Amino acid sequence: MGYQVLARKYRPQRFADVAGQDHVTRTLMNALAQNRIAHGYILSGHRGIGKTTIARIVAMALNCRTAIGTDARPTPEPCGVCDSCTEIRSGSAVDVIEIDAATNRGIDEIRELRDAARYAPARDRYKIYILDEAHQITEAAFNALLKTLEEPPAHVIFMMATTQPEDIPQTIRSRCQHFSFHAVKFDDILAQLKMIAGQENVVAEDDALALLAEAGDGSMRDALSIMDQAIASAPTEDGKAALSAAQIRELMGSVPNAVFERLLEAVAQGQSAALMEQINLLLNAGHSPSSLARQMVRYLRNTLMAKLGGEQTELLQISGDERARAARTALLFTEEELTRNLQIVLRTFDDLNYRQEQRFHLELGLLKLIHAQRLLPLEELLSAVTGKTGGSASAPSPRASATPARAAAPSAPQPPSHSPFGPSGGGWSAGPKMEAGSRAGNSVSNLSNVTEMPRPAPVLTTEPTATAEMSPAEAARQPDSEPTKGFSESLTEGALAKAPQTARPSDATDADTLRQAVVNALDAAGHTSAAQLLGVAAWTVDGAGVRIETAAMGKKMLSLTVNAAAEKIIRQQLQQMGAPARFLIVPGAGTGAAPASAAMAAPLAGSVQEAALANPLVQRAKEMFKAEVRSVVDLRKK
Repeated sequence: MGYQVLARKYRPQRFADVAGQDHVTRTLMNALAQNRIAHGYILSGHRGIGKTTIARIVAMALNCRTAIGTDARPTPEPCGVCDSCTEIRSGSAVDVIEIDAATNRGIDEIRELRDAARYAPARDRYKIYILDEAHQITEAAFNALLKTLEEPPAHVIFMMATTQPEDIPQTIRSRCQHFSFHAVKFDDILAQLKMIAGQENVVAEDDALALLAEAGDGSMRDALSIMDQAIASAPTEDGKAALSAAQIRELMGSVPNAVFERLLEAVAQGQSAALMEQINLLLNAGHSPSSLARQMVRYLRNTLMAKLGGEQTELLQISGDERARAARTALLFTEEELTRNLQIVLRTFDDLNYRQEQRFHLELGLLKLIHAQRLLPLEELLSAVTGKTGGSASAPSPRASATPARAAAPSAPQPPSHSPFGPSGGGWSAGPKMEAGSRAGNSVSNLSNVTEMPRPAPVLTTEPTATAEMSPAEAARQPDSEPTKGFSESLTEGALAKAPQTARPSDATDADTLRQAVVNALDAAGHTSAAQLLGVAAWTVDGAGVRIETAAMGKKMLSLTVNAAAEKIIRQQLQQMGAPARFLIVPGAGTGAAPASAAMAAPLAGSVQEAALANPLVQRAKEMFKAEVRSVVDLRKK
């Protein structure tokens, strides 16, 4: 007899030899022991996990000529030595008919089967039909089989194996017992491979067998097929084939997971150049972009599972060394970051399937992982925008528990969260913010950002704060806020003009007094950005209320700087000063009042503005970008 591949040579011949399907084998053995044999079975599940094998074992057990309970057959397991068992194992049994339903799927073939089923078995106890890939049978053919399957002769048993049970009509499924097979566990495949390696006299490293078991992806047959190929390509030592992990990776075209560990370390540290150099080496070595993306998806999935359940979780079907590596990588990221990274790489893998320049799309997808690291959580963004109210500290950031490497770095003052992106890691950022001062030996070392405002067209905003955009239900949940209607009226110039006359200061000195009082109140409450902005604004008190003209900026930026909590403090302070509580904040653009930039023209001696404007870095930026500093925001912690 010629060479037999491992998947056929080591095909189980007894229920006890089947790996990973204990729930199926236990039920069938009990049914055989109690003589509770159904006339129809559906065996469904992943490829290569034993569906057809168990169907043959059941056929052997049903037609075995040795009685159960004898010395030769103490259990319902087939004896394996009688004529019936031998013929079924070799595929030559007359009364066990195995049909490829993918080929014989029409109504004519099913009619022939139905007619032949009426006749008694030639020799054995049962006539058994094994329909492989049963979901391929047409609907008309299933309808032709329906009556026979519902009331078959006592000697006929149908066994249908399929990978897609949902394609079998419900009328058929309701007449059969359905067994859903599980994917074989990693440990079960590994144990089987070790046993076969010993039987075949093969010297195999544990890492090599673990790679084969992982490549099987829950399919015993796939793992044995790859092992067969690996043995054929392996070098020999003392006449024995020697399997090594490096040889199997080269055979399968895979990359060691240590490479992906280094890639994700570069992502965690924001090292774009190092990441691109690693990818360049892999692509130059002949690895395809699609294969790299697929392997990185698998590695990220394992890392996420290690983050969720720990290193020893059952969610990881990999070796002990790979578990430890996944756990190390999981320490570099939060759960949210790993989920986002997995989604980015999955989308990149999908894009590679229909793109011409696969390398460019792979590089772009991996760069997105680094850019995504600069995203701030929504909680941190809202906390930074709202600031400290009522003397209570803002909510702690979930990124405080990020990677040990990032946590160990000295924390610089965080910029104002006008954007959902965090600091870009040095140099000039793409946005309008710029770093002022150095970390040591500089008089303005704590001054984190100098904001250069753009110069849009004059805008009179009617919704200067986030509160104006809240729904009535949201506004009702604010414990100390005023009615939404009255607050909305205070935001429009029409309502400002119609407001009743109240006792108010009447000259510019009183306006300066109001400004100073409001700025002090905002600064004491932790609204430093709003205090700095309104401190250099032009204040005007007229018959309807107070008009505050700030530096030129967009409406969204203005609403983020002077938020609902800051507006409440302004209104309360105006009431305490005897001024009208109605006020309007608009971006200045030469609308008649003194522009806010005029205050920057002559900063107070010894002030933060003077220190910022004298900083060499700021002066260099002004020369480089031909820019003008309109406002300075002091973000130092109080």
